[in-house]
Amino acid sequence: MRKRRLYWILQLAGWGLYFLSNFISQGFDPQGLGERVVRNQRIELTIHSLFFFLLSHYLIREIIIKRGWVQINISRVIPRILGVIILASVIGNLITFGLYFLFGTRTPSDPSLQTEIPLLFATSVVLFLLWSTVYFLYHYLESNNRSLKYEAAMNEMHLNQLKAQLNPHFIFNALNSMRALVDEEPTKAKIAITQLSNILRNSLITDKKRVVNFRNELNTVKDYLALESIRFEERLKVKYKIDPRSDHFDIPPMMIQTLVENAIKHGVSNLMEGGLIEIQSNVVDSMLTIKIRNSGQLSGVKKKAGGGRTGVGLINTRERLKLIYGDTATFNIYNENDKFVVTEVKIPQRI
Repeated sequence: MRKRRLYWILQLAGWGLYFLSNFISQGFDPQGLGERVVRNQRIELTIHSLFFFLLSHYLIREIIIKRGWVQINISRVIPRILGVIILASVIGNLITFGLYFLFGTRTPSDPSLQTEIPLLFATSVVLFLLWSTVYFLYHYLESNNRSLKYEAAMNEMHLNQLKAQLNPHFIFNALNSMRALVDEEPTKAKIAITQLSNILRNSLITDKKRVVNFRNELNTVKDYLALESIRFEERLKVKYKIDPRSDHFDIPPMMIQTLVENAIKHGVSNLMEGGLIEIQSNVVDSMLTIKIRNSGQLSGVKKKAGGGRTGVGLINTRERLKLIYGDTATFNIYNENDKFVVTEVKIPQRI
């Protein structure tokens, strides 16, 4: 309904502007043609303005709709719409000059017809070209806007699905970490429950957000690593090298935590003596680089194209970065040397 109303507003406004501007200018009679000639010009203006209006709606628009031209490639539409415009101009001129003769503003023997007919034909072609351009431009812009909205909705739904995958995955790992503490060290188990409560509370707060502040995400990761330290005791060492400028960046929620979980699961937990988790951040040229260094090796682990291991966590992270930042964010995982694996994410500053 809104589209139909807008169409008629533009239709009436466009042709009305053409009619009024010519009607007013003819009233000035700059050539001194006289009142009778001006009256005849205004009658002719009314006749051809009305028929141009009707032809644009009942001929050009109807053909466009029935042929579905707004849905096909513009290069295929141009020659077709030009043909229709010429047809409409010919019909318009035949009818309008016939009415001129009927109303007595012209006679078939009028010598001015040799110039008036080509002039009105050229005018009608230009007007129909302008009308068609506006009509197609509106529909192409609307179609593009609809596509963008659909794509945004699909991306948002996909992001929500990805985040939904992370929460159960994390809760399982956290509960598994606390299980052994309940009977053996109830005090530490209580601390662990409190830390888990803090993490889950933060998760609920950020659940509907596309991105969260880096510092908030880091605080959640610290709670998670404190929880894991209870389970691993001396086998897990944690270091932080954080650039203060990182606080000016937003990142996908639970991204660092997911990468840290992956580092512990595939790295530290597989080593008898345990290992190190080091979280680094650095800002260069409005680009935030986050590195998760962990003890271990990629060798013997199935890899995906681009160097990443298979698994829900890493695939999830890569997809979320793609959905939010497009090609401006990067994700990579590689062996730094024979002792450490590095997971590296680069994120632009979103303004």
